[in-house]
Amino acid sequence: MFPLFPLGQIVATPGALAALERAKQPPTCFLDRHAIGDWGELEPTDVAENEYRVAHGFRLLSSYQTDAGERLWIITEADRSATTLLLPEEY
Repeated sequence: MFPLFPLGQIVATPGALAALERAKQPPTCFLDRHAIGDWGELEPTDVAENEYRVAHGFRLLSSYQTDAGERLWIITEADRSATTLLLPEEY
């Protein structure tokens, strides 16, 4: 599948990096899903909002659970200049 939007510069918080290490999962595991519009574990209304936001150039949010059971968020900025991996408590 092809990406729906550019990710821009990819950055991660220390908490997200530690969570990925604990889960023994690379960030690409989640970034690839985010880029193709697999938003992870979101409510249907949030999925619909992301679909609208892709089409109209707004900020995007995905939420995933790592293999270690931790929640991981990915946010792509509206101008697609950057994508950040973070834990919800780091928002």
